[in-house]
Amino acid sequence: MNLATTAKLPKKTSAKVNDPDNPSWTEDMLDAPVIKRGRGPQAASTKILTTVRLDADSLQNIIEPCDKVEYKLDELVAGMTKKNRHDEVSFGTPVGKEAL
Repeated sequence: MNLATTAKLPKKTSAKVNDPDNPSWTEDMLDAPVIKRGRGPQAASTKILTTVRLDADSLQNIIEPCDKVEYKLDELVAGMTKKNRHDEVSFGTPVGKEAL
């Protein structure tokens, strides 16, 4: 099987470009990594405990009762007709591991 490549090799330039935003690597930049453990300066918790009291009238405005609706797959499939079915949707060729 022949695979086509689309990557092009970069053009070789003989002149070095001095870019201050992208300096060359030095030995100082390649020192061992520094590992910091713990939370740092904020070791103590900064949370403040607060108490909120609500009366029944306030709760009635916030909490609204709702009827729990349960659906059964057989009933939903039985309600399908040609009018309420959509056409097949194509998402293209598999990109990841969908076609295992």
